[in-house]
Amino acid sequence: MIAHLRGTLIEKHPNQAVVECAGVGYDVAISVSTYSSLPDVGAEVRLRIHTHVREDALVLFGFLLAEEKALFEKLIQVSGIGPKMAITVLSGVEAGHLISIIRGGEVQQLTRIPGIGKKTAERIVLELRDKLDFAAAGAAQAKGPVVAVLSVVEQDAVSALVNLGCQQGAAEIAVKKAAGEVGVADFEPLFRRAMELLR
Repeated sequence: MIAHLRGTLIEKHPNQAVVECAGVGYDVAISVSTYSSLPDVGAEVRLRIHTHVREDALVLFGFLLAEEKALFEKLIQVSGIGPKMAITVLSGVEAGHLISIIRGGEVQQLTRIPGIGKKTAERIVLELRDKLDFAAAGAAQAKGPVVAVLSVVEQDAVSALVNLGCQQGAAEIAVKKAAGEVGVADFEPLFRRAMELLR
């Protein structure tokens, strides 16, 4: 199974990166936190990979931080949480904060993430509260580059929300409102605030 990719970043989107290694482009599903910390297109990138095999597909999930990958692999062990939902959870809350939420039993905070109902949130807390013993709680997330063109940042945030199951119109309204509150210098705070507004 593929566990690591090192190559040239040829495309990046809020939920996807394409990495070229020895002439082959690998399509990798990523979280918003990983997207925010990716280098510019054309630069070398290294991603830790979780390979998920289904009957009809082989899907790669990529992470810049080992701690985020470890948390992803804990999440998919929870009954009812698949890899796509785990990426949605990691996109909704930064890894270190997510660990604090789970350890603190803050079910209400988890239900703010699109697709996470009360029962699922309770299962996450119940099954993972005592299993998060790695160092992600103290892991500092690298900040993404500041993007100067406002419409691009807002479009990326809308695209990420739509990919996570939100309606286009509602996503656009939430992003515009969030932009008025947190600005559009950084994608990640804009996206997270818009997600909160959609709950």
